[in-house]
Amino acid sequence: MKTDILVIGAGLTGLTTAYTLASKGKNVHILEQNDRTGGQILTHKENGFVFESGPNTGSISNPEVAELFEELEKISGGKCKLETAPDAAKKRLIWKGDKFHALPSGLGSAVSTPLFTLGDKFRILGEPWRKKGTNPDESIGELTRRRLGKSFVDYAVDPFLSGVYAGDPNTLITRYALPKLYNLEQNYGSFVRGAMKKAKEPKTDRDKLATKKVFSAIGGLSNITKAMTDYLGEDRITLGIKNLKINPQNGGWIATFLDKDGNAKSVSAQKVVTTCGSYVLPEILPFIETEEMQKINNLKYAPMVEVSVGIKNTNGLDYKAFGGLVPTCEKKQILGILFPSACFTSRAPEEGALFSYFIGGVKHAEMLDKSDSELTTIVEDVFHEMLKFPSSVNPDLIKIFRHKCAIPQYEITTGERWTAVEKAERDFPGLIIAGNLRDGIGMAHRIKQARDIAEKLNG
Repeated sequence: MKTDILVIGAGLTGLTTAYTLASKGKNVHILEQNDRTGGQILTHKENGFVFESGPNTGSISNPEVAELFEELEKISGGKCKLETAPDAAKKRLIWKGDKFHALPSGLGSAVSTPLFTLGDKFRILGEPWRKKGTNPDESIGELTRRRLGKSFVDYAVDPFLSGVYAGDPNTLITRYALPKLYNLEQNYGSFVRGAMKKAKEPKTDRDKLATKKVFSAIGGLSNITKAMTDYLGEDRITLGIKNLKINPQNGGWIATFLDKDGNAKSVSAQKVVTTCGSYVLPEILPFIETEEMQKINNLKYAPMVEVSVGIKNTNGLDYKAFGGLVPTCEKKQILGILFPSACFTSRAPEEGALFSYFIGGVKHAEMLDKSDSELTTIVEDVFHEMLKFPSSVNPDLIKIFRHKCAIPQYEITTGERWTAVEKAERDFPGLIIAGNLRDGIGMAHRIKQARDIAEKLNG
């Protein structure tokens, strides 16, 4: 088989790259080890509930997301449509003591919230005049503690990073994990001043597409990957491959592998884009020297247990919020709970609700080894204690999903990894090493990276 561009991996990054190239007339092919496309994205439907076993939401943080949805709605005949969360779901909850409290959304709530100490509330008034940091490898915890105070780390940053990275604010490096926050201080000297000045900067019509709204697709995120899979067709995707090896050959590339029936196959291409996890790269890119590959593969992933929990009738209990996060200092057995049925339509029966629990992360990797029975007990305890359902009521749906390598951690080794990736791409023209090992971990980051790569390869 021959193709112009070979894409490794049929997750969101790989599919978006291949779809975009194909839509521009490029000859492209995808190789995928699993027997389906979509990667971590997978929507399930059962007993009136629609739930995800991977990502639940994204943010329209760049125009590429909106533009992709517009295209997919057209090519799918309306089967893939953008859905954004209503304003009521903007509320974020943080657990403290024995209940959830809303994160402040204005001056009044900022003054009255019990989440932060009185000293830190006053401290934030001086934030615009504090000196900016000089350590480029300062962690998010160190930066926030320096500018805002410890209670903001404990009850804002720590739970936020648990929800996004399932990570530790003291090991995630700001300029890699939250570059926009880092740049606010570096470019404007202050979070507050920077945010105010950024808000006043003129925006093009394209810039305005980045609404920052929380998004999914109507009917679930799998409709995004299905639309691109259907567009590409079976002829441009090979599933269920094993023993993949990619090597330079005659100014191009050759990929050898076993197909799902165990037959030896090969694909030659002018260019190769890898979008898989860093942990598989040593095996599939054997031509990169061991020392350099160790730098590329220095990435730690947070393990995660995701549990979908549904109830058919809430008996009037109201869950109109994005979800609730749990600070580490509260010593609970979960990282947080999302409320998908409050954010998107038809995720639960009309009188019911759907919740997505997140358990584990880098601080509690051992949770991945707990049995289904142990996890079910945790889920039911949280259902009663934190979601406030009476002890006589139990969930109608509990579905447990384990992810050993769920979320990349952009820690101190990130700069070394990104430099090694750039070196490999320089040393081996026609190779692009992409995926969530660089350029961000969210769905919006994956879409933007894929569109940028496609534009580069189409140029």
